[in-house]
Amino acid sequence: MKTIGMLGGMSWESTASYYRALNEGVKAALGGLHSAKLCLYSVDFADIERLQHAGDWAATAEILCQAARSVEAGGADFLIIGTNTMHKVAPEIEAAVDIPLLHIADATGQRLADDGIRRVGLLGTRFTMEQDFYAGRLTEGFGIEVLVPDALQRDLIHEVIYTELCQGRVLDASRQRYLEIIDSLQAHGAEAVILGCTEIALLVQQAHTSVPLYDTTAIHAEQAVAWALSESMGGKPA
Repeated sequence: MKTIGMLGGMSWESTASYYRALNEGVKAALGGLHSAKLCLYSVDFADIERLQHAGDWAATAEILCQAARSVEAGGADFLIIGTNTMHKVAPEIEAAVDIPLLHIADATGQRLADDGIRRVGLLGTRFTMEQDFYAGRLTEGFGIEVLVPDALQRDLIHEVIYTELCQGRVLDASRQRYLEIIDSLQAHGAEAVILGCTEIALLVQQAHTSVPLYDTTAIHAEQAVAWALSESMGGKPA
């Protein structure tokens, strides 16, 4: 089994979901007392959040590049970044290490393509919804058209992520607003909706809506388990 290198803590709430999913995935595959081999570097999210909202992405990249070098030195065979938003600086992180990076948008895009989804709604932080580093990768890599909520809806989604979900607050009123936005995306032609922030699955699950949901945390973790248990990996040679 290969060792998974993970950059976490963004937020630790979703990193806990990753940790459970990775270990449950390995146990399901191998049985018995098996668990994931994992090298985790958990950052202080307050530092990252401050730099995100200041627009200082270069500084966030430097923090995560150093973290990536640490997990590589700790024996990781490949790397995952446990957050959608910080894949904005994935190219810098990938260049900083010699181990492959499993990109969350690639894992999600492949699952969408396999399921025949051609037009998808995207929920996430304002950075993920409004910038091209995520939606553009889905379109260019997988031919998937990406729809995002309107400006007021994007503000609401972003606010709930940072002031509630990242702080462990899961409120029914916020769930209802998210479900209304999901319905709106479907009404505009989305065949499914990506939960494109790793905390959103704490609030909204498939049981809450008939619209197909793609939980990026679960998809990313499942693909990481597949890489860990496979003979070879995508991306840069290990």
